[in-house]
Amino acid sequence: MKRTDAPPAVGGSSLLVIFIVLCLVVFAMLSLSSVQADGRLSTASAEAVRAYYAADCEAETILAKLRQGIVPEGVQVSGNRYLYECPVSETQKLEVEVEINGEAYRVLRWQTEATVVWEEKDSLNLWDGTTE
Repeated sequence: MKRTDAPPAVGGSSLLVIFIVLCLVVFAMLSLSSVQADGRLSTASAEAVRAYYAADCEAETILAKLRQGIVPEGVQVSGNRYLYECPVSETQKLEVEVEINGEAYRVLRWQTEATVVWEEKDSLNLWDGTTE
């Protein structure tokens, strides 16, 4: 009698293990990509907050000078109202308008404004259903 040894039946399980490892590698790469994107977003957000508070500090310094009776350069005066701007970034500025009556003051406006004009696009390139 001739004895034939059959190879172990590991083909199916080997393919399953390879598929699982491949899926884990793909998910790891997607996770790494997501972490990098989150890192860039948090860095940009921290820079935007830092820039805003630097402009806010500058605006508070100008307000303190105005309350002392000193009108810094760049401040527009109209009666007892003072208007000035502090740059936040290339695309934003902090606009401040205060009214000072002796020792009392009232902030009329303290807000960020865009320095660039938004341009809307009037047309969309839509597919009309035909092939050219």
